Amino acid sequence: MSNTRLTQRQIDALKPRKKTFDLRDTELKGFGVRVRSSGTRRYFVQSQHEGTRTWRIIGNAAGMTLEEARCRARSVLASLHNGEEIIAATNEETRFGVVAEKLFESCERHWKAGTRKVNRSYLKNQILPWFRDMQIAGITERNVKQWFASLHATPFAADRAAPVLSVLLHRAELHGYRPEGSNPCVGIRRYRRCGRERFLSPEEMQRLGAVLDRHEPDHPLEVATIRLLLLTGCRRNEILTLKWSDYREGQLYLRDSKTGPRTVWLSSPARGILDGLPRRGAWIFPARQRRSFFCQTTIQYYWYKVRGEAGLSDVRLHDLRHSYASVAL
Repeated sequence: MSNTRLTQRQIDALKPRKKTFDLRDTELKGFGVRVRSSGTRRYFVQSQHEGTRTWRIIGNAAGMTLEEARCRARSVLASLHNGEEIIAATNEETRFGVVAEKLFESCERHWKAGTRKVNRSYLKNQILPWFRDMQIAGITERNVKQWFASLHATPFAADRAAPVLSVLLHRAELHGYRPEGSNPCVGIRRYRRCGRERFLSPEEMQRLGAVLDRHEPDHPLEVATIRLLLLTGCRRNEILTLKWSDYREGQLYLRDSKTGPRTVWLSSPARGILDGLPRRGAWIFPARQRRSFFCQTTIQYYWYKVRGEAGLSDVRLHDLRHSYASVAL
């Protein structure tokens, strides 16, 4: 960040750098221009009055002259110091509900499809109802704490929605909608929830094994799926989307796991399960009525049936991963 008397020629000649930077005007205190690495230039004004720090986007330098921006900045500063409600053309443009959608889209390419779907759900159901009409630059730590407290009845949703809000507000800084280092989500304490981990005891494992043995003649692929979840510690989709080309040299080479490509070393029982399955195409667990792999719904409904017969009604498919270490030992 540097200070200088801004001129139109200087604004027009500004070049982007690897990181976003601010250039502040010495003629009008609090007024400046932010240049993003993409080349976008936005005028802003920052002020602190009666202990309240305020940041406002004045407009895009591509469609506004320096003098127009200075004039609007003076009007905004005067309104702030007089305690007046700011009514400016940019207010609608910088509402959280408007900006959040743009920021979310800029994040989506970094997330997997499942993550995008879940995060958009939290944005729609937990975040937007509270923050939609607020100015994104005006969201304070107090606002965030009040919002988080309002979700006390759904602590899991609150804990999952908070990082989504934090990412959006951080992106708002990068895009010039908020001052750097102003993320009000930093330091927000999560709800303390009882762990959801569920481990199968040796006796429960025996009951589950007995049920799987009974089902194996009629449902060999479904049984093999569940056994591999127990014997590999893999996630459900990592098993369901396996191709025969992913299984070689006694190992699984996952092309796109949640943490990226990785290798899964298999035990003898796990290799025995895979070696005993028929090879009828590219997929290890092919769907019966389409040229693809088992859908999640198919294996989920089958699991409901199996766990009911085994007396494990509180056990999720995901919990089989938690039991992997003890099974391997």
